[in-house]
Amino acid sequence: MTDFSVLIPFSPRRPEQVLPYAALVQWTAARRLWQGQAMLVDAAHAAASASGAGFRVPLGLGVTLMPLRHPYDAAHQVRSLALTTGQPVVAGFGPGQPAFQASMRGKPYASPLTASREYVGIVRGLLTGEIVRTEGQYFSCHGGLPPATPPQVEVGLGVLRPGMARLAGEVADRAITWLTPATYVRDTLLPALREGAAKAGREVPKVTAIVPVALRRPDREPEQLALSSNAAHLAAGHYQDMLRRSGIEVVADDPVLSAKRLVAGGGFLHGDLDEVSAALDAYREAGADEVVLNLTGVFNTFGQQAALDDLKKILAARA
Repeated sequence: MTDFSVLIPFSPRRPEQVLPYAALVQWTAARRLWQGQAMLVDAAHAAASASGAGFRVPLGLGVTLMPLRHPYDAAHQVRSLALTTGQPVVAGFGPGQPAFQASMRGKPYASPLTASREYVGIVRGLLTGEIVRTEGQYFSCHGGLPPATPPQVEVGLGVLRPGMARLAGEVADRAITWLTPATYVRDTLLPALREGAAKAGREVPKVTAIVPVALRRPDREPEQLALSSNAAHLAAGHYQDMLRRSGIEVVADDPVLSAKRLVAGGGFLHGDLDEVSAALDAYREAGADEVVLNLTGVFNTFGQQAALDDLKKILAARA
């Protein structure tokens, strides 16, 4: 069975802005409240604040950028959030773009896969109560966390391409995708996840697909909604490569055409409620264990009430 969850479709400036989305998770069939990397109110702080306001719901963080936080601090923050809220947490991590890596550490990771392996290995080890003794190329840690028994914390890895999917199969609890069409999850990412899991002799990690979506309405142009939420992704080389692998030929100097192709290729879901429901079912059929509804395009273009209205309609159809 596939769970359906909610992504906060903006970067909050005040923690109370999170409450309508936390309430939606608490009062509907939505499984989990997700927030991406936040550079204003930290995602963990916002989630803890919502919990203190009475909205205690399962949480997803991701994908948090590895250069911002040592893996020991990351493990401590995630476990602290689970202890504070009393709720399970999925914590996703990723290396970020090379330019961001360079801005934080002076140069990009020569091997993002190695950096991710070291990072996730340290975080998972600490969260399972190990005394970690890792001297890595990028991350080192010698120590453990004080004993505690929090709710379940799963460690995820942001996955776009087969190499990272194979690594997630080896070391992560979750593979977290963004903007990936259902057919690409089925035909490219899941086989790589299975390959990595088989190599490590472990179960295949669960798949969380964060999916941009909007319901059709008379005043909406789907390519504009797709651009409003994903213009930066369509301009990024690693997303362009992933989309081309999925059969969506993006054009670097024509973002509108790229957005139209994204919609046509199933990377951005748009249609009436029945059409959107069928497109979401395709992720379930592709093997996704969780689909996170991303209404960022609607929020950015038409505001919060429009985004909440779409979310309520889609979730009611999934109940």
